[in-house]
Amino acid sequence: MRTRRIGDVEVGAVGLGAMPLSIEGRPDEGRAIATIHGALDAGVTLIDTADSYHWHAGETGHNEELIARALATYGGDTSSVLIATKGGRGRPGDGSWTVTGTPKHLKRACEGSLKRLGVDAIGLYQLHKPDPKVPWAESVTALRELLDEGKIRMAGLSNVNVRQILEARQMLGDRLVSVQNRYSPSVRDSDPEMELCRRLGIAFLPWSPLGGISRSSLDGSSALDPAETAFHAFHTVAAERGVSPQRVCLAWLLARSPMIVPIPGASRPETIRDSAAASDLLLSEDELTRLRI
Repeated sequence: MRTRRIGDVEVGAVGLGAMPLSIEGRPDEGRAIATIHGALDAGVTLIDTADSYHWHAGETGHNEELIARALATYGGDTSSVLIATKGGRGRPGDGSWTVTGTPKHLKRACEGSLKRLGVDAIGLYQLHKPDPKVPWAESVTALRELLDEGKIRMAGLSNVNVRQILEARQMLGDRLVSVQNRYSPSVRDSDPEMELCRRLGIAFLPWSPLGGISRSSLDGSSALDPAETAFHAFHTVAAERGVSPQRVCLAWLLARSPMIVPIPGASRPETIRDSAAASDLLLSEDELTRLRI
């Protein structure tokens, strides 16, 4: 797999979003671990998780523990794997999500992640979402203190805007290495943040990167509206290439910026293997023009 950089770490150009392995509708543990092993076999070296990726109450850290077991039982070398976890959100077990960005909570959450992952320092620790009840600088200060204490090696942000990125950059300097926002063919409102990351040399990790790709198909049904026509092009290019529309979508993302490392979710080994193959799918200028939306 081709590689890209997050801070001073080289990772596979396509990562694994591990959330589907632990939330509602999750697979059994055998298939979940097989999915992580399949990702590693395919050259994936970035695995994204969070302490809040779980289903029921009392399961905090379910996804982190699953990843730790998968790495421990993998037959190959895992020394180059970067685990990117997050703190600042919670799940009470009723399907809802909470946000808590106080320094006290973030530091306690980091300690819990360290124990579950079984590491001395977390490779990449991300603030999961800004807390509107907590001054932004206070939440970022917690990341800075965790960096200074050596409990995390690199810091990242998620679900943030341009102003928040710039403020955090002033406080953390080059130790701010990533931004993870929702970004896909159907959700493009983080274009400014993506471009800012490109200019600053910060990795941009699109979550839910395949949004919109299943909206259209080549079934020859009734005429598409203008919005669907753009997504239809992904299916057309995929058919011409003999690959999945999802693989074309990830290749399109990789072509948008050298700082992009998409983290598609997966709950089956074959799904992540297909996604990982997008690293080697180089789209032509003509194809990129046809996919412009």
